[in-house]
Amino acid sequence: MRRSAPVPDDGAPLFTVSQAAAMLGVQQAFLRRLDSERVVTPARSTGGQRRYSRTDLDHVAAIVELMETGVTLAGAQRIIDLENEVAHLRERLDDRRAPSDP
Repeated sequence: MRRSAPVPDDGAPLFTVSQAAAMLGVQQAFLRRLDSERVVTPARSTGGQRRYSRTDLDHVAAIVELMETGVTLAGAQRIIDLENEVAHLRERLDDRRAPSDP
């Protein structure tokens, strides 16, 4: 099927703070807090409004999920950072294990 318009990538800043809050089931103030603490840094429109990407929303969802289990915001961010680092290291290890082309 041919699309008339390209589908934006996951990093495209598409969602306003109110849309993001509604999609995630959180308060807008929580999203502003994450921005002020530089946990998630959404893009800004020309008027200065926050614009969240799907990647941003996934990150916030992971933070919320961890916080619901009793982890602090700082702890949740550290866990996510470590999970990302482990994933990166696994990719590097897999690359080293892969047979090289002759």
